[in-house]
Amino acid sequence: MDGAATVAHGETLTFSQKIKSGDFVGLSFKNFLLNMVTLSLYRFWAKTEVRRRIWDKVSLNGEPFEYTGTGKELFFGFLKAMVVIFVPYLTVLLATQFVSKWFMILFLPMYIALFVLLGAAIFMAFRYVAGRTTWRGVRFRVKGSASDYGWAYLGYGLLTSITFGWFAPAMTMRLEGKLWSSLSFGDKKLTWQREANENLYGPFALAWIVGIVGYGVFIALLMPSFMGGLRPNGVPDVALFFKIYGYALVYALVVTVASAAYHAAVMRAVVAAIRIDDARFSTSVKALDLIVLSLTNALIVVFSLGILTPVVAARTVRFVISRLSSTGTVNLAEVLQAPRSAGGDEGLADAFDLSPF
Repeated sequence: MDGAATVAHGETLTFSQKIKSGDFVGLSFKNFLLNMVTLSLYRFWAKTEVRRRIWDKVSLNGEPFEYTGTGKELFFGFLKAMVVIFVPYLTVLLATQFVSKWFMILFLPMYIALFVLLGAAIFMAFRYVAGRTTWRGVRFRVKGSASDYGWAYLGYGLLTSITFGWFAPAMTMRLEGKLWSSLSFGDKKLTWQREANENLYGPFALAWIVGIVGYGVFIALLMPSFMGGLRPNGVPDVALFFKIYGYALVYALVVTVASAAYHAAVMRAVVAAIRIDDARFSTSVKALDLIVLSLTNALIVVFSLGILTPVVAARTVRFVISRLSSTGTVNLAEVLQAPRSAGGDEGLADAFDLSPF
């Protein structure tokens, strides 16, 4: 009887979206014009409006999500982050110039701290967006330490460097686990349980080999061009710059195609590892899907000079949601409200230009 009662209260989770790229074209030009007039200060309010419209078009079990963040929160969070980053750096710089050159030693720990702050910024941005997302009036919440995540980001980054990139899949999954396992819907916590057959290193090996070999070919092609492209006065010929950018574009396209299978595998592994009650998630994303999305998004950004970035954000969310599915049930009948989180969390991510959407 108890089991039957639990099942009766459980809900299956069905995601849907009604996002149309055309609905974001007008908003894109509005945001662009207001950013021009305000010298880009409007971007915080622009970002907020884009999120509100996207969230409103995404539904779970027929009920839309709601984004409750404000541009004011993002703006003041950004100002605080700029103080945290630049005041210490400026202080050491002035001390080095006017007090003693020995203060230069402090740049090393500050450089290390920069990577810790970078990781902390990712965690805080995730926490802010989650805390400003509601469904059925209930907020999402992230519990955890931004500093712990920042130090983990630094440590895993060092391991990735030492292993010439081969620790990257483990780094990605461990950091994703720290984010998603800290998330809850109201007082109902999500859990993180990785699958045994993630199959990440096969696609990663392909991407790694193509990236390294491609870079070698890129340099080999440029060397004779660079040596022959110098004028007698040592100034590079204009044609050389076109060659550099042309080769770089080809290299970027090759790497994008070669790494698509790996990024698709990561998406599938991350989604499959997320749990809430008896619900499990999966995504049908394939490498070709990511290639098409990445290239078309890049073309939209390039040919619109960045104006249609909100359209790209909307297309990306539509891409993810349309391929997301769930099995099992979740007991949502007795979920309690989560407390409202701090408003300035995303400021550090804005300072590093890491904010989602």
